[in-house]
Amino acid sequence: MARQEALAIGIDIGTSGARAVAMRPDFSIAAHSAVSLERFGPNGRDPGVWWEAVGATLAELLKSIDRGAVRSIAVDGTSGTLLPVDSAGRPLAEPLMYNDKVAADAILAAVARAAPATSAALGATSGLAKALSFQRLPGVAAVLHQADWIAGQFSGRFDVSDENNALKTGYDVETRCWPDWIAATGMRMGLLPGVVRPGDVVGTIAARAAELFGLPRDVVVVAGTTDGCASFLATGAATVGDGVTALGSSLTIKILSDRPISAPRFGIYSHRLGDAYLAGGASNSGGKVLAQHFSLARIIELSAVIDPMTETGLDYYPLPATGERFPIADPALPPRLVPRPVDDADHLKAMLEGIAAIEALGYSRLAELGAPRLTSVRSVGGGAANPAWTAIRQRKLGVPFLPALSDEAAAGTARLALMGAGTAELL
Repeated sequence: MARQEALAIGIDIGTSGARAVAMRPDFSIAAHSAVSLERFGPNGRDPGVWWEAVGATLAELLKSIDRGAVRSIAVDGTSGTLLPVDSAGRPLAEPLMYNDKVAADAILAAVARAAPATSAALGATSGLAKALSFQRLPGVAAVLHQADWIAGQFSGRFDVSDENNALKTGYDVETRCWPDWIAATGMRMGLLPGVVRPGDVVGTIAARAAELFGLPRDVVVVAGTTDGCASFLATGAATVGDGVTALGSSLTIKILSDRPISAPRFGIYSHRLGDAYLAGGASNSGGKVLAQHFSLARIIELSAVIDPMTETGLDYYPLPATGERFPIADPALPPRLVPRPVDDADHLKAMLEGIAAIEALGYSRLAELGAPRLTSVRSVGGGAANPAWTAIRQRKLGVPFLPALSDEAAAGTARLALMGAGTAELL
């Protein structure tokens, strides 16, 4: 019997749960599923919990599709989360998560001496610092990123990573290799995985995984990416100058560039996507500061009476606390939220205007640093559903706002899986 239309599966393992998407070659979503990490235990940094959550969400997804139509699988994970494994891929210690800091001064000093000033491997939360802290464990055979290890459960390979996850561990995306300076930090280079491009096939599904999930043995496992890159890809943004703004608890902007942009002062590094680069920054402004002043219900109520086509004339810089990282790098920058109008609607409107102005300044800052001029914006996150805020942002940015095809990172990773199956191009 002939197979149905080919499907690719993208899996996203995040800080709170696992999600999976089955995607058709036209990028439409055939099915999706999600489970919470808490369902499998209180320790969200336990690799066993990660794998149980991935297995559960994949099993749920497969109930809704023809398993025989699956051609490929790819995985994304949190950027900068690492774990040491033995030769069989078994974890040897609790992972260090994306936001965990390495406290060993000698390790941080070694990286600071050897790394170029523009390297994403600098800093206490870098992947390289974590790799150095793991390399002396007895029996360690490799140091892997979260997505590498989950993908290894499918492929049986625990010696390969992708260019996006490897960036904060010191990988050079321009020369596409582990640079020589990493060895000068004392890192045992043999413990670092080989690196391939996101969307490259790393192997076929291992017999154990195929049997566990009832999948064909010719399913290919495809190199994935970080959760942030996956979220960008999910929107459908694919042309140089395309921007994606995430309006969550913080404000994050990313733009597709024809050249790498590096500005450590602002926390900006560039991931490589095909022959283009993804650059961006994150402001401390965003939904968190709004929530300090209004409930969600009140924001919805007030937004309905806001006229987004007029200006309050108030020059707010909304921050939840002192300190900003992008587009202004100033740990002492105070919030600016005065004068406070009597009318709550005017107060909210001034805050929305202020965050929109920060967004516009962010894209301008990226252009000053060498990124292309912004040509379009796609929006994701809770704030993207606010029509008044959207209209204010459109007025401030002055570029077309395009619909995001999806705001699920797993959908972006499914696009990579399609690429690996030979049914789509990355960009």
